[in-house]
Amino acid sequence: MDNYTHNTNHHSSSPSSMRSSFPEVSKCASIGREKQSVVADMDGTLLRGRSSFPYFALVAFEVGGILRLLIYVLLSPIAGALYYFVSESAGIQVLIFAAMAGMKVSSIESVARAVLPKFYGGDLHPESWRVFSACGKRCVLTANPRVMVEAFLKEFLGADLVLGTELGSYRGRATGLVRRPGILVGKKKADALKKAFGDERPDIGLGDRLTDAPFMALCKEGYIVPAKPEVKAVPSEKLPKPIIFHDGRLVQKPTPLVALFTILWFPIGLPLAILRIAAGALLPMSLVYYAFWALGVRVKVKGTPPPPVKKSEGKSGVLFICSHRTLLDPIFLSTALGRPIPAVTYSVSRLSEIISPIKTVRLSRDRATDASMIKKLLEEGDLAICPEGTTCREPFLLRFSALFAELTDELVPVAMVNRMSMFHGTTARGWKGMDPFYFFMNPSPAYEVTFLNKLPKELTCSSGKSSHEVANYIQRVIAATLSYECTSFTRKDKYRALAGNDGTVGEKKPLLKPSKVMGC
Repeated sequence: MDNYTHNTNHHSSSPSSMRSSFPEVSKCASIGREKQSVVADMDGTLLRGRSSFPYFALVAFEVGGILRLLIYVLLSPIAGALYYFVSESAGIQVLIFAAMAGMKVSSIESVARAVLPKFYGGDLHPESWRVFSACGKRCVLTANPRVMVEAFLKEFLGADLVLGTELGSYRGRATGLVRRPGILVGKKKADALKKAFGDERPDIGLGDRLTDAPFMALCKEGYIVPAKPEVKAVPSEKLPKPIIFHDGRLVQKPTPLVALFTILWFPIGLPLAILRIAAGALLPMSLVYYAFWALGVRVKVKGTPPPPVKKSEGKSGVLFICSHRTLLDPIFLSTALGRPIPAVTYSVSRLSEIISPIKTVRLSRDRATDASMIKKLLEEGDLAICPEGTTCREPFLLRFSALFAELTDELVPVAMVNRMSMFHGTTARGWKGMDPFYFFMNPSPAYEVTFLNKLPKELTCSSGKSSHEVANYIQRVIAATLSYECTSFTRKDKYRALAGNDGTVGEKKPLLKPSKVMGC
């Protein structure tokens, strides 16, 4: 399996046999190409990696779960044998069947839109991208199912046309087979190019394998992308637009070794997660910090938190303003303080409420009702809130809702950051009730809680500042502490990007544009 998965979609013949006909892509000039057209292969050309194994594995796991990933991994050696001893098409067909047969096509599209761009974007070939991005008309030819790659190529790389293998379906579910003309390799790529461009010859053709030669020969210029393991991917900040939002449970790209380790860890990680959750829920909060350390959960505390407010003093409680990484933020805040801090939440599953060791109060999204409730809770003691309203995995802060600033001057910003090596503890598409389990299933999850200085009186609303000024100031302070970037994105923006709706309705929206990123 290892040899195959490192060369999926790549003919066993070395690209060196093509170099006499096609020069290397490094020799292709990218200046003055604005009115020209380019046609590029995907795996091994636009992407550094030649293996499509990880991306099929992502679809298998994110749609079908751990058992589907197991089936996919078990069948991949068969795909490899067919690839080498029968044909490239036969091997790819087995991968498609193993990863997608029986799945809803809409679910595959959802993974393609919300999960795959993060991993594709982290493997962009710098030389291929230099040429591809310089051209005015961009086309991609790929043996991968078009439904898998089109969202990333069009939305993030600006492709005008994507020609890929067409997935067969029946009543909205993938059959695991493909439509005519079949897997798009070799001559079929050239035929698809002829059909799309007609008598027009594309200006540039980019490929990396022997089977790319037929379509490259149809272009005015052809360039080969040699295999060079030392080539570094295009940095994320140099992508046409930042990938701020992404979904999916897997943190690492599931190479064969990572996929196998994930499968083997799952039956260990789930009981461990249940034990960790039980420790957090059943033990006194003053002991949770030590219990977490004993169970492999690392909690690092920075800064000096304020002492608890005594009710006898008649003072309002402190409102902790937290950046939002997972729904566990208030729990780790409480762990760092050694005492339970109630939290107001925008949305949380019933299961999460049941197993939570702290009091959680749902916001109604009615401004007057929520303001009255928060004031009442502050009269009873300290309180935690995450004004972003939803989580973000990347080093960005979403827009802070300004309501909290109007309700009290006792504001303490808290910078929250976490580390997960295997599973993400958030989801926009899946069941949120599993979020804490996935977080605690990581071999050694970690949280860093940084208490910042209490907001000075002169920067609060009681001193004449508007609530938006206060909220924006706290956002900037937390962002500076974490070296994050401020944005004006909201919860609705996230769900439109990842789930095709605003979090409450099923209306499909286009992916985000990067214009809402702003300096801190």
